[in-house]
Amino acid sequence: MANSMIRNTLNWIRNPSLIKVISSRACLFSSTATAEQPQSEGPSSSFTFSSDGQELNNNKDESIYVKATSLDPRREAASSSVTMPMSFITGSIVGKRFYKQVTTREADDGIGWTVMLDYRTLKTPSKRPLKLPSLSLAKAIAAEWEYQQTDGIRPFTMPLMKLACTALERVPLTRPKIIEHLVKKFHQDLVFCRAPEDNDLTSSVYEKQVEKFDPLLDWMASEFGFKPVVHSSFFGGKQEDGLVKAIEKFLKKTDDCELAAIDALAAAAHSLTIAIGLVSGRLQIEEAIELIRLEEDLQVDRWGLVEGGHDLDIADLRVQISSAAVFLGLSRKM
Repeated sequence: MANSMIRNTLNWIRNPSLIKVISSRACLFSSTATAEQPQSEGPSSSFTFSSDGQELNNNKDESIYVKATSLDPRREAASSSVTMPMSFITGSIVGKRFYKQVTTREADDGIGWTVMLDYRTLKTPSKRPLKLPSLSLAKAIAAEWEYQQTDGIRPFTMPLMKLACTALERVPLTRPKIIEHLVKKFHQDLVFCRAPEDNDLTSSVYEKQVEKFDPLLDWMASEFGFKPVVHSSFFGGKQEDGLVKAIEKFLKKTDDCELAAIDALAAAAHSLTIAIGLVSGRLQIEEAIELIRLEEDLQVDRWGLVEGGHDLDIADLRVQISSAAVFLGLSRKM
């Protein structure tokens, strides 16, 4: 099952049309990697993808540097950096593929698994070994690196790598802020909002929302002891304090991989409820996507699908939801 999900995810990512839309929408790929050669092998041929610690904004140099570092100080003195505009990382490549073979092996301490690019250990942005909780996840991330073409590395085709780095580095440092943000957005959850029931244009949407959303809300009530309050305001409604505290308690009990997946799912779905449903096994990927797109799909049925618009949105959403769900499942599979 997991292998089938990985293949489907990679096939969606490889779709040329999808690459086009993700290229135009991708944000800075923060989950970059360093691959380092052991010192005993001679001069290092490690590569670092980073912003050199510079704060990126509209008023500063928005560049990314691809470095080939060296242990020779004379070579270090002569800059070997190549500066590329930000558009390269958001829509194209970040340097050529510098490795031939991708393998996995057990971590040196026997706890977790790592990915090897030739003889180099794949590293996180802070230059620590990318230690993964399961062999299955390590193999999946190795597959993402194996897929990279000789002409360049495309970060937006490596969603599992991005989530792994988020779970290993960002979540441990910012866990309270992530939970605070999720709880704050919980009041504006997608599945709590209802279309007006007494309007001819929206009554059919309301009926579909009741049919599809209410079973999930009933599950929330049985799981957390409080049924969410629905509303018809774009600005959201106020949920009961008991439910909010129960959700917050649930989030605090998650491990780093689970919280990283929930954060990614909630952002893609505009719904923490759907994210929790996926993590808890209440929803499957296709069911979640159906709920997320419920209103838009009804509009498509009525007015038609816009090629190059709706179809790419659907493909993009499939990648975001499926990659986070696959990451979560593989992180749990020892």
